Amino acid sequence: MNWDVMIDSIPELLEGALLTGELIIISGVLGLALAIPLALGRVSNHWWVRAVPFGYIFFFRGTPLLVQIFLVYYGLSQFEFIRESFAWPVLREAYWCAIIAFTLNTAAYTAEILRGAIQSVPTGEVEAAKVVGMGRWLRLRRIVLPRAFRIGLPAYSNEVILMLKGSALASTITLLDLTGMARTIIARTYMPIELFIAAGIFYLIITAIILQGFRFLEKRLHGVS
Repeated sequence: MNWDVMIDSIPELLEGALLTGELIIISGVLGLALAIPLALGRVSNHWWVRAVPFGYIFFFRGTPLLVQIFLVYYGLSQFEFIRESFAWPVLREAYWCAIIAFTLNTAAYTAEILRGAIQSVPTGEVEAAKVVGMGRWLRLRRIVLPRAFRIGLPAYSNEVILMLKGSALASTITLLDLTGMARTIIARTYMPIELFIAAGIFYLIITAIILQGFRFLEKRLHGVS
C-alpha cells in the first residue's frame, strides 16, 4: 500500500468531491421541486391526472440511471432541431446533461416517497383543517405537505445517499467528479487500489455529513433539542 500516493492525491480528490457535492445539491433541489407536483398528481382522484406522473415515475424507476445519462448526453444531440435550438449551448455540456439526468431520476424516486408520506398524513388532521374552513390548496400548504415532509424525511435521506453513489456515473460522460478524478489519477500512477480506497473514504465522509445533516433536520422538525 503506497500511502504517499494516497496523501498526494487528496487535493485532486477534494476537487472532485466538491464537484460531486455540487451535482448532488443542484439536482437534489431541482428534483425535489419537480417531485412535489408529481406526488400531488399521483394522489389525485382523477385517473387521467395520475396517469402522467405514473408513466414518468415508472420510466425513471424502471430504467438504469446510466441509460438515462446516456440518453440525455448522447441521445439529445441526435436531433437536429435540438442542436439548432436555444438550449443547445446547455445541452452540449456534460455538466448540465448530468444535472438534467440526475434531476429527472431523483424526482421520480422522491415523488414516490412524497406520495407515500402524503397518504400517511393522519386523516384526523385533514378533517380538522376542513372543519375550520380551510380550502384544498390551503390544507395542502399548511397541513398536508409540511406533515408529509416530516414523515418522508428519513426515506428521503436514503434517496440522497443513493444519489451520492449514483453520481459516480457522471464520470462516464467525462466529468471529473470524485470517481472521475480517481480514475484520472489511476491512469497516471497505475495504482488503482490506493486511489479507490482514498475515493471510498471521501464518499464515506460525505455520507456521514449527509446523515448528520438529516438527523439535525429531523430533530428540528420534530421539536427535539
